[in-house]
Amino acid sequence: MTDPTVRSAFAPWDRRALPGLFTVEETARRVGNYRWAEIKLFEVLGGWVATVPELDVKMILGRHCYHHAWHAELWTKRLPELREMNVDRMTEPANPAFAKFMEAVRAPEAPGETIEKLVGVYRVLIPRTIAAYTYHRNGTSEITDSPTIRSLNHALADEYADFTDGEMLIQSLLDSPEKVERAMKRQYELEALIVEAGGIAGPDSIGSQPGDTGATV
Repeated sequence: MTDPTVRSAFAPWDRRALPGLFTVEETARRVGNYRWAEIKLFEVLGGWVATVPELDVKMILGRHCYHHAWHAELWTKRLPELREMNVDRMTEPANPAFAKFMEAVRAPEAPGETIEKLVGVYRVLIPRTIAAYTYHRNGTSEITDSPTIRSLNHALADEYADFTDGEMLIQSLLDSPEKVERAMKRQYELEALIVEAGGIAGPDSIGSQPGDTGATV
């Protein structure tokens, strides 16, 4: 029989669960992967600002690159709060395949390759980032890890807005069947690479999927 004098830890309308899906170590690993990806994306977009010939694209890339710099700063501050760890040591790609993917995203340098640049970021990388951040936000504890949720929410707001901007730019450039084919080819090449990596946090970026043989979180 329940003792009526013992007050519940949570209000009757509060249905939060104390434990989340991730240990502190797993959260720190993911955050380190996120920081690495955001730093690299800042560098990629910043580098393209000087080379893309389209003024509207140049201006949007310039704005977006600083969104990713700020996201990296969010994760820079979060890592020491999670663990007394060296931030730089924890900042690493999820695996070599993801590092290879990021190099492929960066690869188009010619002024005439704006479509390839934008497709890599806004049709492949940003959607995968949104997926990983959303999975983490939905799976972590609102009680024990609310600072991470707050950082994820801030980052996701930018990612969704940037995704929309990027897709609008891509659609404005796809004005012929040949350009559509270029975009499709580029997306296929990069999707194959990021599937090999498993996502920005590795094979469990959005949890284990049916048929997976890897470890679960």
